Amino acid sequence: MLLILKRLFDTIVLIPNIWMDAMVKSPKNRISKERILDEAEVLFANKGFHAVTVREITNAANCNLAAVNYYFGNKHNLYLEVFRARWIPRARRVQSGFRAALSAEDEMSLAGIVNALATAFLKGPLTDDERLRHSQLMIREMTRPGLAGDMLVDEVIKPFFGEVAGMLRPFLAEEVEAERMMLNIVSIFAMVIYFNFARLPVMRVTGQEYDGPFKDRLVEHIVQFCLTGLDMNKKEGA
Repeated sequence: MLLILKRLFDTIVLIPNIWMDAMVKSPKNRISKERILDEAEVLFANKGFHAVTVREITNAANCNLAAVNYYFGNKHNLYLEVFRARWIPRARRVQSGFRAALSAEDEMSLAGIVNALATAFLKGPLTDDERLRHSQLMIREMTRPGLAGDMLVDEVIKPFFGEVAGMLRPFLAEEVEAERMMLNIVSIFAMVIYFNFARLPVMRVTGQEYDGPFKDRLVEHIVQFCLTGLDMNKKEGA
């Protein structure tokens, strides 16, 4: 009886897992986790989490449902992994671009900080395809929050805002309270992000292409506009 139960267990549980391991590792039938992530990211960016089915993802990735279950467990976990493996690393690259642009300045200044932010977003390391998927994913998440939003705020947005706040603080009056400081930072980011991600409407209303010279003019515009707003909070002599 025990032998029969063991064979039944092997058939139901162990053999499918062994088969899946072998299929994933087989050079001939290799199922790519990266391919699933790539196709899932495109679908989630274009349609949003709730409008995408696992069947659509498996068809696009040319794999079966077992591969998604094997690597991610379910659609929700796959969605979160798209942000962990794709969105967050891209955000880190933009942040690194900001720090690199700032390090090129002779000395720290309000203008230099805003310039580095605008430069990192508008002229930074992301390709046009990466920038589009990055913005689409974030817009989808913001319009129907609750899946990845907390992770992004806690791991990426709040730490970076805190870093920028620490850079701005020496140039602002001591009486500027924490809320006003954060609103200043949100306002700067709002302007930078809009000009980065809303390129089509900006091109249409200005009649300009997003080429190098136009990006340079946008960076200068963002810096001057933000400095005007920050001027009311500026420390005397800064």
